[in-house]
Amino acid sequence: MSKQLLRPRFTPEPWNGDDQSSPRPLVSSTDDEVSAWARLWSVYPLCYVSSLSPRSIEKNKEPTPWIPLIRCSADFPMELFEIAISQLIHHPEYNSTLILRSEVVSDSESKYPPSVPRLHGLRSTRTIHRKLLPRRPGRDSGLEQHCTLYAALKRRGKPEPVPSVLVLTPIVETGSELPYYHPKVSHLAFRYIPTDVEASNGILQVEVVPLTDTPTDVNSRLYRTCLALLETLHRYGWGAMTNYKKRVIHDCIVPREPYQDLYLVMRERHKHLVDTWQESTDPLKHVFEDIGIATYLMLLWKDMYAPQTSWRRIWTNPLETAIWFLRDLWGPWTSVIFRRFPSHMTEGLQNEPWKRWPRPPTGFLDLGCGNGLLTHILTAEGYDGHGIDLRARMSWSHYPESTQAKLHVEALDPTTLSSNDPSSNGSYLKPGVFIIGNHADELTPWVPVLSTLCNASGFLNIPCCPWTFDAKYERSSTPNFSTDLSPTEFAGLLKLGGDGSNSSAYSMYRIWLGTLTYHCGWKVESETLRIPSTRNWALVGRERGKDTAAARTHVEEIIEGVQERGIFKTRRPEGKAGDH
Repeated sequence: MSKQLLRPRFTPEPWNGDDQSSPRPLVSSTDDEVSAWARLWSVYPLCYVSSLSPRSIEKNKEPTPWIPLIRCSADFPMELFEIAISQLIHHPEYNSTLILRSEVVSDSESKYPPSVPRLHGLRSTRTIHRKLLPRRPGRDSGLEQHCTLYAALKRRGKPEPVPSVLVLTPIVETGSELPYYHPKVSHLAFRYIPTDVEASNGILQVEVVPLTDTPTDVNSRLYRTCLALLETLHRYGWGAMTNYKKRVIHDCIVPREPYQDLYLVMRERHKHLVDTWQESTDPLKHVFEDIGIATYLMLLWKDMYAPQTSWRRIWTNPLETAIWFLRDLWGPWTSVIFRRFPSHMTEGLQNEPWKRWPRPPTGFLDLGCGNGLLTHILTAEGYDGHGIDLRARMSWSHYPESTQAKLHVEALDPTTLSSNDPSSNGSYLKPGVFIIGNHADELTPWVPVLSTLCNASGFLNIPCCPWTFDAKYERSSTPNFSTDLSPTEFAGLLKLGGDGSNSSAYSMYRIWLGTLTYHCGWKVESETLRIPSTRNWALVGRERGKDTAAARTHVEEIIEGVQERGIFKTRRPEGKAGDH
């Protein structure tokens, strides 16, 4: 077995101007001097000329000098610098909890805006215009930024130099201030300074052009921010060299951007539930977790189901339906028509597009709905469905009547359901229903079984405590169901995360659950949800396999096996958990 390489320890050092071994900053004052230094650069290597200076706006005017703040060793070659800093460019949210994400506005290798600095001995190779989106738009503003890459000037007979500098330049209008999450600088640079001829090792250094009266000492906020950024870059560089692959993969089914945008809206609409929480559990965790799951489901359903016209909606509100039809058909041409109707009749259609999104044909069923919060959020947003549980929670009576009508005390016994008409004993298991297993415990393995049995249109299964059909899961005695793939290939398909060994009990349970899903005739898809929970891995059922008859046979065999063992007992409504 090959020995795993350990990442070198991150050992930052404040820049010491008195140390003769430290790269010395230089300051340029005129464009003529820039040209002179460019000619000098073609003679001396990069490590001898180490200062960055922005271009002078006016002739013979001293520009603000770059101030080196901190540096560390670069334990990777300069060829990997561009790969490492690309993570800083495209994923700023990894370094600040106040940033939601970044969006690329433009990407050019030839056009450079005037605000991008000109650096001695370096040439611009690429500039990315990005927009930083705040996680809390009501508190923080967005910010646009130029991310510019620089490489050394090409020397005759030498290969094309690779980028060795990244400069971040915020775009701020006159009189405006930088948002809190951005350092108080006009430019921030990350540099790779090689320490050997082959540029296989070097120094990572952060230099800034601070705004007036911005402290730069080791106790300042600017220094601490640069320290965190430098550590991140150090980690990215080592990851690039060791070919690190991210094990937890998000956004496989629902893209990140629409999810984050809708989540911000849903969070604002339902965050008041934190203040009115009736349970003894942590409201911050449960409220925002279920908001995230509801957001995911809304977007999942939007893509899963073909647009449909609700005849009930047309019958109950023909005027609203006519407005909806005209708007979708003629778009902006109906603006004059909209002005003829009261604003309260069109505001929901204009500001709540999910009201017109596709949805499950016969609604959703939230198995083991618990506090009923997920059912409430979906119901409040216009989705039809039901939530069932063994007992009513304190929260149920505090929801609106529209939600209370969708929450039911019911003990579901899957072993008594008829394969010909599963809704005969389970009134909510109708064909076309979408089944939700949100940490449903003992009902978790029954989710794909019931989905096949009642011909559901799909399901979302988020496992928590490992259960089989009639006992707790034991990895040593519970075999997986057969698949067309090897165990290793199938485990890789599930994107389980962790250390990749798949040896933990929870990982083994998820593999078993995945093989069960396949055995029940569903295409196996998984997603790591963006919710505040350590149990955020989910199986998603969107497509059925070709052999539906074999899948139904498998499901019937599972139910018959449970009946023969005679261990499974349905909990009684209002009963204790130990009665099962």
